[in-house]
Amino acid sequence: MQMSEIIAVIEQFCPRSFAEDWDNVGLLAGHADRDVNRVLLALDATGENVDRAVREHCDLLLTHHPLIFRDGISRASDEDYIGKRIEKLIRNDICCYAMHTNFDVMGMADAAADDLKLTERKVLEVTFEDEISREGIGRIGTLPEHMTLRECAVYVRDVFHIPHVRFWGDPEQPIVVAAILPGSGKDEIDLAEKAGADVMITGDITHHVGIDAVEKGIAVIDAGHYGIEKIFVPYMKDFMAREMPSLEVLAAEDKEPFEEV
Repeated sequence: MQMSEIIAVIEQFCPRSFAEDWDNVGLLAGHADRDVNRVLLALDATGENVDRAVREHCDLLLTHHPLIFRDGISRASDEDYIGKRIEKLIRNDICCYAMHTNFDVMGMADAAADDLKLTERKVLEVTFEDEISREGIGRIGTLPEHMTLRECAVYVRDVFHIPHVRFWGDPEQPIVVAAILPGSGKDEIDLAEKAGADVMITGDITHHVGIDAVEKGIAVIDAGHYGIEKIFVPYMKDFMAREMPSLEVLAAEDKEPFEEV
């Protein structure tokens, strides 16, 4: 299957037009006419995942986060860590494709809400709207049962198979309506509070963001940036098995990118 054919299938599902203006999605390295037989799926194009793509003789590294993003990279050489990855991919004739905020809109948000069994759900932040649909990042909806904040934190931890989560707020506070935005959602906390959410479930919450949210009247559960977004890999593995069954699809190892002591 040619890379151009894979791109057509992916972009019919997650159009590049749905990505944020600041994002960098699409084919970031390689050739559109490359024949692709084996794919490695990963959240990030880390050095480890690039090395595995080479070792496993993959033709495509398909990631959520873009390899080339806000790094201000001006050359692809082995003089810096990003350039070294790009150079290795090109030298081994491996394509690299990223589907980031366009996947957040068309796949990630509903998948996370599905896992939490949210009902009566709505888009949290509308980023695309026409006469047919309103799409965007994050979802807000009703939890499958009423629970306390502490119970909700445990629920999130168990649903997404995360070693631990952090939360801000009264542990015994009743939680009925939840907003979820995988990745980094601190900028959408005010939207969640105004929409009536009792809790915002996201990642990358800092000390001041957490305590300020509680002062505003909304609890916060920090499941980590990786903790929820890792669903990209199994989601896309199922998608590619269904839509492009001729491809052999491998998955990067599921592991937290940090250790705790």
